[in-house]
Amino acid sequence: MKHFKDKVVVITGAGSGIGKALAEEFAALGAQLALNDIDAQNLEITRKNLESKTTIISESFDVSDNNAIIQFAEKTNKHFKKVDVLINNAGVAAGKLSVEEIDIELFKWVVDINFWGVVYGSKAFLPYLKNQPEAAIVNISSIFGLMGIGYQAPYCSTKFAVRGFSESLAVELHDTPVEVMCVHPAGINTNIANNSRGGNPEDSKEFNNFLKDDPNVIARKIIKGIQRKKVRLPVGRFSSVIDWMNRLKPYHIANMLQQKVLKK
Repeated sequence: MKHFKDKVVVITGAGSGIGKALAEEFAALGAQLALNDIDAQNLEITRKNLESKTTIISESFDVSDNNAIIQFAEKTNKHFKKVDVLINNAGVAAGKLSVEEIDIELFKWVVDINFWGVVYGSKAFLPYLKNQPEAAIVNISSIFGLMGIGYQAPYCSTKFAVRGFSESLAVELHDTPVEVMCVHPAGINTNIANNSRGGNPEDSKEFNNFLKDDPNVIARKIIKGIQRKKVRLPVGRFSSVIDWMNRLKPYHIANMLQQKVLKK
């Protein structure tokens, strides 16, 4: 996919962070947008900021609601008559909690959004994407989908699952017009720590010290990844280093990050 002018791009979690940045960057390239976020207020801000630049539809719902995603897919296709790119970006995290400490319902909350939201979105939009001469599904995992870290078992589990799902789906769609890319961001300046549930709020402030990279810079790299038909894309200043160090010395880099990021 060489250009995005008049392409229809669907982005979940578009009210802030990487999702908002992706909406801004795609709008600048002439794409038409279908945006989602559970935060209706932030979603409306994104829509208003971009509505003079391109055609936008938006809807606030929880991506863990399969019926809501199916209806949004139908609405998007009916409005634009096509879908070219789907970006499953919406995601959440629990606070700093051990597996022993975490409430199982909180664990399920993370799984429902981070993993099932990606599965639901992919299945709902795939029939429309396959109708296009070229199309893409982009699933946002994390650097913690390439390595595990302590006290974030729900988040790491789901991001590994997104990676496995994406790689499996990419093989299945190899002979179709649909490309699948899994993105592994590290250290991006988003609200994910501030919006986490459970744990000590002070731990979120500590984790924010790790979140430095500009989401718009990352969004532009993701767009280039789509153009280059990447299957796996680590992004962020630490992503490639962490990935390779973890391959060379498993658990060493995780323990180091544990000390730097999640412990005071």
